[in-house]
Amino acid sequence: MCNLPKMNIFHPLSRRASPFRASSSGSLKRGIASEAVPRPVPSIPSAPSTKYKTATHKVDSAHISERTRATLTRAKEYILPVYARPDFVLSHGKGSYVWDTEGKEYLDFSAGIAVNALGHADEGVSKVLTEQSQKLLHTSNVYHNEWAAKLAELLVTLTQKEGGLGYSTEKSATDGNTPGVKVFFSNSGTEANEGALKIARKVGKDRWAANASGRSWDSKDCTKTRIACFESSFHGRSMGALSVTSTAKYQLPFAPLLPGIDVGKVNDFDGLSSLVGEDTCAVIVEPIQGEGGINAAHTEWLIALRKRCDEVGAVLIFDEIQCGLYRTGTLWAHSPLPVECHPDIVTMAKPLANGYPIGSVLIRDSVASTMTAGTHGTTFGGSPIACAVGFHVLSRLSDRPFVAQIAETSAYLSGRLSQLPKWFPDILQPTIRGRGLILGLGFKDEKNPGRLVSLARERGVFVLTAGRDAVRLVPSLNVGKTEVDLAVDVIESCLGEMQ
Repeated sequence: MCNLPKMNIFHPLSRRASPFRASSSGSLKRGIASEAVPRPVPSIPSAPSTKYKTATHKVDSAHISERTRATLTRAKEYILPVYARPDFVLSHGKGSYVWDTEGKEYLDFSAGIAVNALGHADEGVSKVLTEQSQKLLHTSNVYHNEWAAKLAELLVTLTQKEGGLGYSTEKSATDGNTPGVKVFFSNSGTEANEGALKIARKVGKDRWAANASGRSWDSKDCTKTRIACFESSFHGRSMGALSVTSTAKYQLPFAPLLPGIDVGKVNDFDGLSSLVGEDTCAVIVEPIQGEGGINAAHTEWLIALRKRCDEVGAVLIFDEIQCGLYRTGTLWAHSPLPVECHPDIVTMAKPLANGYPIGSVLIRDSVASTMTAGTHGTTFGGSPIACAVGFHVLSRLSDRPFVAQIAETSAYLSGRLSQLPKWFPDILQPTIRGRGLILGLGFKDEKNPGRLVSLARERGVFVLTAGRDAVRLVPSLNVGKTEVDLAVDVIESCLGEMQ
């Protein structure tokens, strides 16, 4: 592994130690607020930064090292060109920073698309990977392994304690009126959503058969198979998940997709009755849409959606692959919401093992009971190494001082971003989208999100587009004030150049 540079000679702002950064063991270093004694929110600048008007990280293809050139040439020759990548090659990272093979440093405010919750090259994650790889890497699901059971237990008990899937934060986990929960492990978010849709389809057939005497779930006459989804959603790129990802640019090249899909609009009350009918077996929705633009579903609408699902016997699935696992500051985006809007199934993936591939489906017992041996499976899902890393990461993310740190940092980031629409009213929409550390800047001109992403990257900061009109900020969950200041200073400088 390459040694990290002692100082940054390419970026105008050298990297400083952040008082918010967590240690590799999960305990927090000095200066971290506890939930009992919160630190005051730092003061917000009174004018936009202009420090980064000049691009410092432009790619000059004529003056790159042979190492970089060889990698780019090899990739062009051998890798399927489904990504439009910039012409540099990442080499290594640490915390919220990465370096390319030319030695340039970048602040990663995209966190591998909301994956690297603990940042890059985390010592604790590396230690677990090393130790577990020397013990047991893979066994398949023909046999039990201890880490899958431990991680499943942790997911369930945290949900019982912190809210979600019918558990209220105001009730005891042992309350007799609360549901039981089961876990299925997969390799990715797409596979988690595929599993959730399969489970819901089987439940729909069971409920159709139980609704009248003489029916069998495997009858060709069963009509309870339709699935409802929503505009601007993103649930994955496999044929099933893609079928409920209602965005033309993703779907059209691969049509025809699965039949029986109905598409509605998030927060549209009037359309719920026609969208979710007696033949609907499943409804899948993101409480906060990530890829689609950082659009949040309103609590009242989610309550109405849950009620409509109950009326017709449809399974409600919350895709929390991007917004779950403390990204919003709580375990699930829906954890603090009334139980009247909680789903039957939650899917997750991205941050669960900090970049090691894993996904999971969390299912109420009332729905999970339909699944028996042989009804679903996976070769790699729930492997000892994936679950060992997942257990380590989730244990640290759920540590109360860490959760307090997220709240502290997100409050400061939100405070800084809230100034931008006032300073750049001709460019930005008036409201900052999202919650916690999944935030979006809405633009009035749909050409400008991509432009800002490019300008920021040329100044050493990674951010992402979201939907047609937004830029997405999803940094590592242990990001600190120093990184927030750098990211927002660069964004302000870029917006100034765009005026």
